[in-house]
Amino acid sequence: MSNDRPSFLRGAVRPMECFKAGWELVKNDFWLFLGITVVASLIGGVAPLGILLGPMMCGIYYCLFRRANGRPVKFEMLFRGFDHFVPSLVATLLMMIPMVVIVLPAYIAIFVAVFAAMPKPGAPPSPGAMGTIFGAYGLLALLIILVSLVLQILFFFTYPLIVDRKLSGVEAVKTSIRAARANLGGVVGVTLINGLLGFVGSMACCVGQFFVLPLHFAAIAVAYKAAFPPDAPPEPPADGPPADYDDARLEAPPEG
Repeated sequence: MSNDRPSFLRGAVRPMECFKAGWELVKNDFWLFLGITVVASLIGGVAPLGILLGPMMCGIYYCLFRRANGRPVKFEMLFRGFDHFVPSLVATLLMMIPMVVIVLPAYIAIFVAVFAAMPKPGAPPSPGAMGTIFGAYGLLALLIILVSLVLQILFFFTYPLIVDRKLSGVEAVKTSIRAARANLGGVVGVTLINGLLGFVGSMACCVGQFFVLPLHFAAIAVAYKAAFPPDAPPEPPADGPPADYDDARLEAPPEG
């Protein structure tokens, strides 16, 4: 893994262009990428503490970056994300810390408020108490949504950086935060549109949200490439084959 901080462009992310280019990226193999993203999401949500989430996200971006370079993609390539198991796990845990630190105390405070507002045994329910209970749960839901949105924005480039630049988990998070701040408007736009697409998809019996996953991740991959233009591959050895994207970056095993 490299700890060099890659440079990035400012104001390079254009939300609508990301979704247009993202659709062009996956449309010819939509069902393949649907399978990749759905399976990755399901596996990533199985293990506690996001142990499998990081490798699955890295596997998705590995496949998308291959496709962006005109390389063939197979379903089993999703599991190449496990080549980045340690840095992706570290990054995932770093993402979870703010959620726990902020939401857990709020949850405890709201639980105490709800418990205090509950009527005593045998007493009739108070309309004011019910309003307090529903209001408390509403505030908790709003807090979770806001914290999740902020984390999605700040950690926007984390997994692509781990795959593409082979950064450590800590460096990927730090670089993602700096790049997201430098491209704040575009990153917020992509994040909000992805959220809207997910919401619309969930309205179709919750099944539709799976069908927007390929576009969701493809738009982020395009946004990443806009903010972090790819470097030229290294010169191939005199007696070796020409280097391509995979030879130069994706296929190289992580150091250490």
